[in-house]
Amino acid sequence: MQPILEIDDLRKSYADGFEALKSVSLTINSGEIVALLGPNGAGKTTLISTVCGITQPTSGQVRIGGFDTLRDFRAARALVGLVPQEINLEPFERVINTVRFSRGLFGKSRDDTKLEQILRQLSLWDKRDTQIRALSGGMKRRVLIAKALAHEPQLLFLDEPTAGVDVELRKDMWNIVAGLKASGVTIVLTTHYIEEAEAIADRIGVIAKGEMLLIEEKMQLMRRMGQKQLDVQLSSAVNDIPARLAKYNLLLSNDGLTLTYTYDTRAARTGITKLLSDVSEAGLVLRDVATRQSSLEDIFVDLVHAEEEIA
Repeated sequence: MQPILEIDDLRKSYADGFEALKSVSLTINSGEIVALLGPNGAGKTTLISTVCGITQPTSGQVRIGGFDTLRDFRAARALVGLVPQEINLEPFERVINTVRFSRGLFGKSRDDTKLEQILRQLSLWDKRDTQIRALSGGMKRRVLIAKALAHEPQLLFLDEPTAGVDVELRKDMWNIVAGLKASGVTIVLTTHYIEEAEAIADRIGVIAKGEMLLIEEKMQLMRRMGQKQLDVQLSSAVNDIPARLAKYNLLLSNDGLTLTYTYDTRAARTGITKLLSDVSEAGLVLRDVATRQSSLEDIFVDLVHAEEEIA
């Protein structure tokens, strides 16, 4: 695959000394969906703003489709669509005129057939003559996406695209993103919703305090860093974990009926067989056992906490 976005050692500092971005490097290939996760103030929006030319970098280089975003700004910017966090639309303008105006800003000739295709893809065609102020919050976000797609970009940035919408609309937006990818658009999205990244992204990037902690294929990340938990359910409640089982670092549930054992899926031996034998020898009677995989949220929280401890 050809890279559509190449970021090399990107830094952004302000006059007061605050470093919003610290040596960020990232390559995104055409056709990918990449989700950037990070807490508030991590640098997600600053990164997108810098790539899109809204914010000037302190140092480093960004290339979009091979065009340097500083030296070849117009060519680079023409390849990019941006859907910002904030809904900032002219309330009395009609949907079709709003989208048509955005296309014209990039010097594209009028193409109502293309705009119809975009509006239909986003379920906005029936609303094309509706004033923006009459739309729901979810529909306004669709208009923002339509505006960003009007000039037919190859790379689309979605900055918190489902912020403030309900679960049903959020899942609807996921379907829209999948449809955009199928049409050949490369997508980079920032999100606070772990399940969003887990549901639609091909790769996951984690950013904290202006640094890219990792960027990795989603399933590979979960296999590499994920852990499994074995829940040992007991027939009778216990008040404390027997001393014989101390070496397993078990957690006891509040009701005293479940022992939880965490193990590394990459280890040559999990220790489960020995654990179950020791549970029996400790005089505890098993009722059931069950395993569960660490979620992407668990991995994300661990990474961010580790970065905070280092800092």
